[in-house]
Amino acid sequence: MITFASKYIDKHMQILVDSGSTKTTWSIMLPAVNGFQFHTEGINPVRDNVETIRDVVAKAYSAIDAEFLCGHASSLVGSNSFEQVHFYGAGCTPAFSPIVADVLRAFFPSAVIKVDSDMLGAARALCQHEAGIACILGTGANSCLYDGANIVKQVSPLGWILGDEGSGAVLGRTLLSDVLKGQLPEHIIEAFQERYHLDAAAAIENVYRSPQPNRWLASFVPFIAEHREEESLQLLLSSQFRAFFRRNLKSYNCEGLPVHFVGSIAWYFKSELLAAAVAEGFSIGRVLRNPIEGLEKYHRSK
Repeated sequence: MITFASKYIDKHMQILVDSGSTKTTWSIMLPAVNGFQFHTEGINPVRDNVETIRDVVAKAYSAIDAEFLCGHASSLVGSNSFEQVHFYGAGCTPAFSPIVADVLRAFFPSAVIKVDSDMLGAARALCQHEAGIACILGTGANSCLYDGANIVKQVSPLGWILGDEGSGAVLGRTLLSDVLKGQLPEHIIEAFQERYHLDAAAAIENVYRSPQPNRWLASFVPFIAEHREEESLQLLLSSQFRAFFRRNLKSYNCEGLPVHFVGSIAWYFKSELLAAAVAEGFSIGRVLRNPIEGLEKYHRSK
């Protein structure tokens, strides 16, 4: 059972969760003192069954228990002290959100459970209570037009096969294709093969038969980062980022609004992203590596 020191108990205690398919960040927000954060495996109700989701939440439940028992061992009370659990997650569409909500409710029966998409979480983290265009650029890519409270328009990213321009998966896919088709300078191809030892047969096996090919493709992004000064890879980055702006953000017809980004690709390739934005007539605002601190700020200000 999760337990907490009574001097920290307050009706405003809440749990804030940002979940992707790979990693979930849990933030325990306390009213008078600093809370704490920790990570578990990712949760995606489109991919994961109820038992898998329950196992991940159970690990989080145990981690919260351990943290508070170690630091505050007197006057303990139960987990019903939480007022709210707000979960923002990949795959949390209206059809799949109830699956996650039901699991959370079993562990936190007295809390108000709210489950929303990772895109809304990114928008609130980036824009706070102001209007703007919010974007996720990590393994996948996504964007929305946000009015300061909710998403008002969203262009479907379509995933790494049909869309996701500028994402880690598509950057990796493009790099791999260019290597195998001999479209890059010889020294880049040699450096890639020295590191990964891949032929066409192995690439096809991993892309068409592995369970998560998008993550496998995104694993090539560090190679791009290490050789980013090469003209051919600068062109790859520029073309993908400009395609993201053209094929997604221009549909919002809000060129005057700032464009904010969250995600590892946006964070590590910030300079290339800024150049692409300028070339396409957009202005970059905030760029965050992950949304949790922005989400904490948003929920504390409500």
